[in-house]
Amino acid sequence: MTNNEPSTDPYCESTDVGLDRRTVLIGTAGVAGATMLPPFFASMADTVAAQTDPASHEEGNAVTARLLVNGHPHTLDLDPRASLLDVLRERLGLTGSKKGCDHGQCGACTVHLDGRRVASCLTPAVQVEGREVLTIEGLSASDGELHPMQQAFIDHDALQCGYCTPGQIMAAVACVQEGHTNSPDQIREYMSGNLCRCGAYVGIVAAIQDAAAKMRRA
Repeated sequence: MTNNEPSTDPYCESTDVGLDRRTVLIGTAGVAGATMLPPFFASMADTVAAQTDPASHEEGNAVTARLLVNGHPHTLDLDPRASLLDVLRERLGLTGSKKGCDHGQCGACTVHLDGRRVASCLTPAVQVEGREVLTIEGLSASDGELHPMQQAFIDHDALQCGYCTPGQIMAAVACVQEGHTNSPDQIREYMSGNLCRCGAYVGIVAAIQDAAAKMRRA
């Protein structure tokens, strides 16, 4: 069909600017689909866009930061927008902290910053300069002996798929250190920011109670 021939397709009416209804509808659907991505995938798309954006790698855009992670110093040139989670995983190879929601809502990325639990996905890496970061990799003793909380999670079968477990353990250790393990209800309250999609909450509470007693005696 040439441009001078009338269209028999009701969705292909030509316009004065050289577009037809079919083209407009397809384009509109594409834009709508892109803007309706679930938050997790939208975040992934933003991350990929930032990584492939030449401006993000321009000379002079990086910030030099000195991080102390699990007792080891690191000097890194960082994108000011980089999260602590991404730096731990992508730059330092510490993949124990997991990326779940990337919005601070699931707790899978929990680490300790100066002894307090934080969501590393919401923590800008450049803001932890000179502060002490502890991840699940640094929780056990140097000789390989497991931390009491790690052992308790094993003993009480407080995991299934294991994806949330590093964040659960880091939050659980903080929960004990904060003095929030006086009852199962209190444990559930102060662990509510860490989600287990497998539903292993009974084992998690039991593990925390067991480990809390051992940590107090240590």
